[in-house]
Amino acid sequence: MSSESVADDADSPAGGPSAPGSRQVGWNSRYDHPVDWSHRFEARSVPDMLLQTATRYPGRTFIHFEGRNFTYGEIADRASEAAEGFRRLGVERGVNVGLFLPNCPHYVVAYYGIMMAGGTVVNFSPLYTADELAFQAEDAHVDTMVCLDLEQLFPAIAEVQARGILKTLIVGNIAEVLPPLKSLAYRLFRRGDRARIGYGRTRLRYDSLFRNGKISRPAAIAVSEDIALIQYTGGTTGRPKGALLTHANLSINAAQVHAVDPEPGNLDRILGALPLFHVFANTCVLNRSVLAGDEVILIPKFDLDTVLKLIPAMQITTLPGVPTMYRAMLDHPDIANYDLTSLRICISGGAPMPAELRSAFVKKTGAAIAEGYGLTESSGVVSVNPYLTGGKPGSIGHPLPGTQIIIADREDPHHILPQGEHGEITVRGPQIMRGYWGRPEKNEDTFVDGRLRTGDVGYLDADGYGFIVDRMKDLILVGGFNVYPSTLEAELYRHEAVKEAIVIGIDDKRLGQRPKAFVVLEEGAEVSEAVLLSYLNEHVGKHERAAALEIRAELPKTMIGKLSRKELVDEERAKSASCC
Repeated sequence: MSSESVADDADSPAGGPSAPGSRQVGWNSRYDHPVDWSHRFEARSVPDMLLQTATRYPGRTFIHFEGRNFTYGEIADRASEAAEGFRRLGVERGVNVGLFLPNCPHYVVAYYGIMMAGGTVVNFSPLYTADELAFQAEDAHVDTMVCLDLEQLFPAIAEVQARGILKTLIVGNIAEVLPPLKSLAYRLFRRGDRARIGYGRTRLRYDSLFRNGKISRPAAIAVSEDIALIQYTGGTTGRPKGALLTHANLSINAAQVHAVDPEPGNLDRILGALPLFHVFANTCVLNRSVLAGDEVILIPKFDLDTVLKLIPAMQITTLPGVPTMYRAMLDHPDIANYDLTSLRICISGGAPMPAELRSAFVKKTGAAIAEGYGLTESSGVVSVNPYLTGGKPGSIGHPLPGTQIIIADREDPHHILPQGEHGEITVRGPQIMRGYWGRPEKNEDTFVDGRLRTGDVGYLDADGYGFIVDRMKDLILVGGFNVYPSTLEAELYRHEAVKEAIVIGIDDKRLGQRPKAFVVLEEGAEVSEAVLLSYLNEHVGKHERAAALEIRAELPKTMIGKLSRKELVDEERAKSASCC
């Protein structure tokens, strides 16, 4: 395995004076992160990060899971043994292996072990249906999958194997990673949670990976060329696409995130509640922690009571999350009874955090919140507000070192707009993907002049702080006017009765489209749909007025818990089709 010095070829931040053709100038004297924007990062292979940290801190706890501690030395040894096991199964450079796992030690070991053998990891969400699993496995040329024997997960992956798409399943069980007493209790009293596997030539036990010792020589990896991870997008428009993330992309993004921490020498305890199969957690929880030698308190999924108990019990210092997680914590009736003072920083990403939620959370808990921004295609993180000051509420912060945020004309992305004007956010940096797996036509649409087109509409203020206005695909076209759903959602959040809100466009014969709002009320709130609709329309422009508003018990969410428009758009389209 190898490493090299890699940085973006741009010479100045966020459209600064040295960016060719840029008109966004004059702010680069202010950069609020505690590291120079021009800092160059060493690109390494992803397993090298683990091996180097394990060499420095072999006895330090890496993973705490359900009461059991795994040290860096133990995980590195297990990953090396798994690498040999994978190698004997034919895993090498160019071979893609799937992980269909919740947060658990199996994921961590297999993730680094596959890469150590030279293979590429493909993440699969445990929320996927059999059809979604089948599509992605076929698309990514995956024929080997690591999974668990959980009854709620295994039948779906078994169906995919029965279709002939997957050749080999490597099946683990939770009992083998629990403390002895918990393991015994699980085996005795939780048998109903486990599926019948039928082990054999095509269904192997997870522990069979570890029967041949450590890999004698980890695969040689070209860090800037070899793909470490194929991370699929959410597929909100068209079929999902696999972003090709190199070892350099992932290792540098981990280093960038670590570099903006003003206290990088502190031993942090990170709460691993976000799913590791998602790019946000993959960088901010897993790889960044490995790079720094931090401890990850890993839980299978976000459970509110578990999180609130773990924070004081484990003295958790860092909590990466999405706005709905912070909302759930804030709404807990006994939040005041939990000591959250160990929290040094809460990192919010995945979706914009409403200003009212941010203010209320900080006031009630005393914890600082730093909002950030990133995409699957950027290995996870593009920008973040400074940790110490919190930056500017509602902003996505300053770009990470070596990263440019450039605002381009939405119709002509080659044309860069003056600072302060609204346009499409484009990004250049060493963490940007190589392209999409098997989709050359999408690569042509996604990159312009070496910049990634994000599809987000935003602007940079005079201090170089980025702000997102909306998604280009979510724009509502009302009689020729652009209406941003986020504008209406922000107004709804200002109403004391509104807990969650989504606005979408629905068909309108006269104007083409009109906004429609969907809201969830705060517990105990009593307000009618008509009153809320009237409130909203009184506070927005005439062309932005909503045609309808629905109050619902809950709104759809993505796999990491952020609000999702897709299901509501599909629902409204089906209604429109059935009545015409």
